[in-house]
Amino acid sequence: MKVPKQKRHGLVAMSLSLAVASLCGPRADAVVFDWKQAQGSTLNVSFAQHPYADAIIQRLPQFKELTGIDVKYELTAEESYFDKITTQLSGGIGVPDVFMTGAYQMWDYASAKRLEPLDSLLNDASATHPDYDVGDIFEGVFNAGKWDLKPASLPGSGKLWCLPLGFELYCLAYNKKYFDEKGLKVPTTLDELSELAAKLKDWNGPGSYGVAVRGTRNWATIHPGYLSSFRAAGAKDFVIEGGKLVSALGSLEAIEITRKFADMIKKGGPPGWSNYTWYQCGADLGAGKAAILYDADIIGYFQNVPGSTSQSGNIGFAPPPVSRAGERPLSNEWVWQLAMNSASKSKRAAWLFMQYFTGPEFTLWAALNAKTVDPARQSVWDNQEFKDKIGKVPGYYDTFTKTIPNTAIQFTPQPYFIQSTTEWAATLQKIVLSGADPKQAMESLARKISRDTSKLKLE
Repeated sequence: MKVPKQKRHGLVAMSLSLAVASLCGPRADAVVFDWKQAQGSTLNVSFAQHPYADAIIQRLPQFKELTGIDVKYELTAEESYFDKITTQLSGGIGVPDVFMTGAYQMWDYASAKRLEPLDSLLNDASATHPDYDVGDIFEGVFNAGKWDLKPASLPGSGKLWCLPLGFELYCLAYNKKYFDEKGLKVPTTLDELSELAAKLKDWNGPGSYGVAVRGTRNWATIHPGYLSSFRAAGAKDFVIEGGKLVSALGSLEAIEITRKFADMIKKGGPPGWSNYTWYQCGADLGAGKAAILYDADIIGYFQNVPGSTSQSGNIGFAPPPVSRAGERPLSNEWVWQLAMNSASKSKRAAWLFMQYFTGPEFTLWAALNAKTVDPARQSVWDNQEFKDKIGKVPGYYDTFTKTIPNTAIQFTPQPYFIQSTTEWAATLQKIVLSGADPKQAMESLARKISRDTSKLKLE
């Protein structure tokens, strides 16, 4: 979301006013932000093992110098990270003070009153630096941290629970060198992707294949390419009927798009698809085993870093496939966020940590000097040095700018998220691996999910 023109003009006027004020001497009512207001505090912070965490850790000395706050941190592999955080929060002892989370997990933590609402801190001039500028953060990304705790109520409503570190959208990364050599057209629709993926079997020798997508019995299989195509086709995960939240996975739209996606996997996906996580998908693209990756943009980016893989320098990017030619690309998103433990004993220090590491100065530094590939702030994407850096990767910037307007959380928030999406992934496996009829399988899944969600109070 770009800052509106009127707001930009206002910011310019404000800057000029401040400049004039500085020439005339400090105003008596001027507020000087105090980064040292919690000096002497010690924070406990939990990170998932991720490039975004690595960037923060690199800058902890500068944060300590600025604020006088000591930071102790834990770094945990992503596979076991959320189980660990859930256990720590349930203990209610205030450790960690700050932790990384994602929007889907936030729904659970906020509902259980484990998170501190942030609105009062954000709106407090003594707590929040005047340059923080929420309007600079992409709207869909910022809204992923807001929710009113009501099942079926969309993200962006209610209280603010988290601040965004960085995020990922879902698109195509492909072996551009091979495509150029063979004169192949990059697919723009799911039908084109499925057809091409089938033709690319053994494209780079035995065992190579068309398109890499995730396949484990896990919520993470549903949320990248599959859900993006699911929503682009007009399908929904839930609807409200008779005042109850019921699964819409048995709808005609849901069945048809699932059938198409499953056929694509059968004909052009990885041979060991049901064991594929984000790591296997990315590794196959980087090794020249997968011709196309339909997953997070940042996975493909990391495979393209010079010297990182055998295919680095050969990879290009294109928007996610649409349902019908001419439509605008649409993507689900994953947002890595910072949240505050509601039981923290050092909330002011925790807030200073959160705003520093999601603020404009750090976000730009991380984008230029670390591996924060999809920064959450428009100002960074407008920065010429960042444009030059990202412009070295064919199609990445163009794919981002075309997709970001329709990038947001595409799931319906509800407390059975992990349970329902795990069952959803298991059903997709049955369709792909066992030949289950998509209509019967999806209708059965919808009934199973609705048995729980229909009992929820929506008000």
